[in-house]
Amino acid sequence: MVVPSKILYIDLSRRKFWTEDWRDLFEAYLGGASVGIRLLMDECPKGVDPLDPDNPIIFVVGPLTGLYPLASKTVAFFKSPLTGNLGESYAGGRSAVSIRLAGYGAIVIRGASKTPVYLAIHGRRVHFRDASGIWGMRSTYTVGRIIRELEPGAGLRTIMRIGMAGEKLVRYANVVTETYRHFGRLGLGAVFGSKKLKAIIVSGRSGIPVRNPKEFRKVYREIYEKAVTTSLMRKYYELGTSMNIMPLNELGALPTRNLRDARFEMGSNLSGEELARKFLGRRVACSHCPVACIHLAALREPYPDEPYFYKTTMIPYDYEPLYALGSMLGIGDVEGWLRLMDEVESLGLDAMSTGVALAWATEAYERGLIGPEETLGVELSWGRADAYIQAVRLIVRQPNEFYRTLGMGVEKASEVYGGREFALAFGGLEMPGYHTGPLAYVGYMTGGRHSHLDSAGYSYDQKFVGKGLPDPEEAGKIIFREEAWRQVLNSLVICLFARKIYDAETVSKALKAVDVERSPEELEKLGVSTLRLRHEFKAREGFDPKGLRIPRRILETRSPHGRIDPEYLRKAVETYFGQVGLAEG
Repeated sequence: MVVPSKILYIDLSRRKFWTEDWRDLFEAYLGGASVGIRLLMDECPKGVDPLDPDNPIIFVVGPLTGLYPLASKTVAFFKSPLTGNLGESYAGGRSAVSIRLAGYGAIVIRGASKTPVYLAIHGRRVHFRDASGIWGMRSTYTVGRIIRELEPGAGLRTIMRIGMAGEKLVRYANVVTETYRHFGRLGLGAVFGSKKLKAIIVSGRSGIPVRNPKEFRKVYREIYEKAVTTSLMRKYYELGTSMNIMPLNELGALPTRNLRDARFEMGSNLSGEELARKFLGRRVACSHCPVACIHLAALREPYPDEPYFYKTTMIPYDYEPLYALGSMLGIGDVEGWLRLMDEVESLGLDAMSTGVALAWATEAYERGLIGPEETLGVELSWGRADAYIQAVRLIVRQPNEFYRTLGMGVEKASEVYGGREFALAFGGLEMPGYHTGPLAYVGYMTGGRHSHLDSAGYSYDQKFVGKGLPDPEEAGKIIFREEAWRQVLNSLVICLFARKIYDAETVSKALKAVDVERSPEELEKLGVSTLRLRHEFKAREGFDPKGLRIPRRILETRSPHGRIDPEYLRKAVETYFGQVGLAEG
């Protein structure tokens, strides 16, 4: 069996490391999300403060990692400092393959260092490097460049690092990997910062044996051909997820100015088509991916007082940051958006949470809930990218109570300063970029991560446009089934862009070719049990479905299905939690 089963344990407090073989665990749960949530249940003490040394960081890869195309993600589990509950984040780049080739199926990090440190994991060896010289360094780009020069093993290795936002414990700080990918949302960067852990580099040279190479090559070819010769992945290569801007804007589903509107009059400026025409610099792929969905814009700016000398900055763009830092803030100037995005990337912030927090703050400023005293003179106003850049820097610097509170997320900020009715968070996590209808919001409210990627309710909303919505009970069942199947893909850990390639039959064949027997029925059972285990952890940590808040703003702004009925949401949510085994009330 090719399932990677060794777990590397690292204790930052004692500066010790060791390896254990958990073959039974990996054979039962495969890897990824299934193994990760099981380990989190065991490793994370009940009720622990997310910034306490006892909050673990757990990275897990899957049995297809390093073998098949698009099996290129790593999942991180931890207790979220943003929501106080389940933290689960995925990143591409080279992290998954690097961990697998270092010989591990998972890495578990415990404790906290007294002084800044970065971990250098080179195969079986773990080095605790002094990070005092790079602690406090402003740019995540510079940190990555320094570590690349200091550490051996150029090539297939990953460098995960935090920026100033993580050091300052901003609750939605992320972890940057390979410069343009992230463990985003839910604040893994703040957990790194609480442990004085600046970065992790992983490299390895292990091989992955395959007992039946002929069958493996056959299945590999089938998957590869679907990825590169069919239309299933073409949009991700051509325009990337930024292609969603125009269809959602035309549909009336693009959140604009803190969801006061669902259409943005300057949406075409932010479209994938326009960015490709004017700014696309290059495309980048994750390891073992033939698609190259990562699109980088080239921002060319003159140096001050040097009109004939230009600096070119490569900045990643995707739909979610374009929504959160673009339409949500009324920014239609692409160069202004790129400068704001670059600031967010450099400081190591989650773009989505940052944009939603700033949108709430702008409306709160307009309504007089906060003023120049709180913002330290920054005039928050729709479309003003330069003002938002100043505000982002202040969120990280935290010079006063307002910015410290805003760095705790929009849920906390609205509790302190008011404006709960237009504070767009679900389960404590700032909303994704889809105002498509009620199924999207059912997904945000019920999903393990409160993310659009939990159950893709937004895509079901779009399918039902013009056809009528299902009744709320059926909607709850749809969301549950979709999220349960995604636990299978997340246990492998497959890029969810490839979900139409990796259907149940294909997953079963791909596993069998590497000597792992799982029927489609067994996979579906694994998905359901994993989903229920996630909710068991959430309930253990205090999550109560009866406490879910429906922001009034989502009911006021028309969606493609008209105004959203709160009773529809409540019934669908109740049905979902009935499937999980938790009563909604």
